[in-house]
Amino acid sequence: MKIIGLTGGIASGKSTVSKTLESLGAIIINSDEVAHSIMHPYKPAWYDIVKRFGREVLNADETINREKLGQIVFNDAKLLKELNQITHWRVAERYKEDLRQIKMKNPDAVVVMEIPLLYETHAERICDEVWVVWVDRETQLDRLMKRDNISQENALKRIESQMDLDEKARRADVVIDNRHSIEATVDAATKNYNARIQT
Repeated sequence: MKIIGLTGGIASGKSTVSKTLESLGAIIINSDEVAHSIMHPYKPAWYDIVKRFGREVLNADETINREKLGQIVFNDAKLLKELNQITHWRVAERYKEDLRQIKMKNPDAVVVMEIPLLYETHAERICDEVWVVWVDRETQLDRLMKRDNISQENALKRIESQMDLDEKARRADVVIDNRHSIEATVDAATKNYNARIQT
């Protein structure tokens, strides 16, 4: 089994690369989906989040309102750290179990772990190689503001809560430049996959 860690910055275009690799036969583990699942109502992480941040972060159906929670933690580094302490270790446990199950069913699988905070949570340690989807700061800021309909100030806070994207690129085995067209990004991802994985 080969494990690729796929990361980048917020709004850098990881999902485009992830979908491309999935179409080429890779199995995707998406950290956002894992995080969603551990925060389902009445699960341990849900109780811990409600206890720390209050019921005002809940929707009417008792699910966690991630937008409200995000507004709280991205404005306070201490609270963001507390949220990460509630969720990160639980997400890591799920990764281990998912990888164990995949290896048992398909020992030759190529697994792509799509993790925005891959370096920040030291998840690169379980990867055979790391791919970073890179854009310049101006492009990232513009895309995030448009995608989430937020102010420049709030977009900058979210970007700066993560490791600098240039630093991630320096550490990577593969860098996918996503400043251009979707077609160019798909082509770059495909060529790297064919050259590095299928040889």
